[in-house]
Amino acid sequence: MRWDGMGLELLLNGFATFFSIKYISACFIGALVGTTVGILPGVGPTATMTLMLPFTLAYGPTFGLIMLSGVLCGAMYGGSTTSILVNIPGETASVVTCIDGYQMAKKGRAGAALTLVAIGSFVAGTFGIIGLQIFVPLVANAALAFGPPEYFSLMLFCFIILSGISTGSPRKASIMFALGFWLSSIGICPLDGVSRFTFGFHSLMLGIEFLPIAVGIFGIAEVLDIALKRYVPPTMEKLRLKDLYPNREEVRRSLFPMGRGTIIGFLIGLLPGPSGPISTFISYAVEKRISKTPERFGTGMVEGVVAPESANNGAAVSAMIPLLTLGVPFSAPMAVLLAGLLMHNIQPGPLLFTKTPEMFWTFIAALYIGNIVLLVLNLPLVGLLARIVTIRPMILMPFISLICLFGVYSVRNSFFDVWIMILAGISGVFFRKFNYPIPPLAIGLVLGPITENSLRKTLMTFKGNLLYIFDKPIALVFFSLALALIIYKVVGYLLHWQSPAKKITEADS
Repeated sequence: MRWDGMGLELLLNGFATFFSIKYISACFIGALVGTTVGILPGVGPTATMTLMLPFTLAYGPTFGLIMLSGVLCGAMYGGSTTSILVNIPGETASVVTCIDGYQMAKKGRAGAALTLVAIGSFVAGTFGIIGLQIFVPLVANAALAFGPPEYFSLMLFCFIILSGISTGSPRKASIMFALGFWLSSIGICPLDGVSRFTFGFHSLMLGIEFLPIAVGIFGIAEVLDIALKRYVPPTMEKLRLKDLYPNREEVRRSLFPMGRGTIIGFLIGLLPGPSGPISTFISYAVEKRISKTPERFGTGMVEGVVAPESANNGAAVSAMIPLLTLGVPFSAPMAVLLAGLLMHNIQPGPLLFTKTPEMFWTFIAALYIGNIVLLVLNLPLVGLLARIVTIRPMILMPFISLICLFGVYSVRNSFFDVWIMILAGISGVFFRKFNYPIPPLAIGLVLGPITENSLRKTLMTFKGNLLYIFDKPIALVFFSLALALIIYKVVGYLLHWQSPAKKITEADS
């Protein structure tokens, strides 16, 4: 596949397919359903696309592809809404958005946060689609070069970067990291089939999903925390139209984070695994590290909202590259999309570009138009969504609790997940009370299985000798970067370290 006159002609033909009420309606319905359902906690792009699959079969493959692409992009947009408004991640990749997005909402800047997220998602999605259509052969080959050694070194590098997210006690952050790793190891090991930490409970054999814990520690914990406090009527001023949109300073501070988040998300999306959560964590860590005021992150920094959401949408688009070129889904939404393609008798891979190139370019056109529809659809609704913050907690919190219960239960139709969510919510209250940071737990839970599987596969490949990993050029690069970061942190700590006697002298002066 090359970007030449024939490719341009096929792309224009793909756009021409949309110039009818039928296909424009399919795009609009998919975007609307994806955004609306994506707002609900627990019902992310995977569940939404799965629910919509049967409806796409009755109207042909083109209609189905347009609707599924709209649902996917819409769910990525909607997942950030509840993170900003009520501190509940609509999906896994929106966890990081809670950190600063909810604080912006508490300051009356919910509308600005939602608008900037919509614009950042549009920019990331558009540039991601351009990269998708131009660099499909190249980036697919790059993704194939990553084996277990390379991926383990990447995970190690990611953990060192992500260690900068947490504020407060390093000891407490390490405990939360370890807790997340331990929770991720519960269940049957995928490599040898041995059950671990099940304590005789058959329900634990399938493991503990990330979503019930995320909704519990972020959503249910917030509900319980509000219920335990005495209600004080908010003094928030009436939102005016100009307050619902970002000011010039917020726009200026968002431009470079949008670009950095887009690039980070696009690159991380090429790798196997949950690229959305990983890209958001790394993007947030990068913004905090390069910021002149890193201590203000977690208090409502717009950079901490725009960059992760841009990375999230960039990763969602680039994750389609190995799917379309190799027929290999690297994430759960891509697996659902692959199922939809096969149900419509469309086989991803090299044959998609040689025998049915019009299908590929129709899909590209669907992503372009779906991205525009989402921007047009979301911006006018910013004021309506921002009003959720002004609803009295005694009305909103029970409704949020029901949404959490429904969202978590609908993923696997499991009451066990509901109990896990409730337990995580109660634990989240105690974590907040004793100042234990939540993000390290989420990071450990998401990256734990990937790191463990990569390490065990690497040890099996090298027969237990991990030193052979340095013979891999890509792995060596990541290990070198990780070592450089460790040295940088140690040197920085030593330069700022003061002896107790010196501190006492300064205090007395």
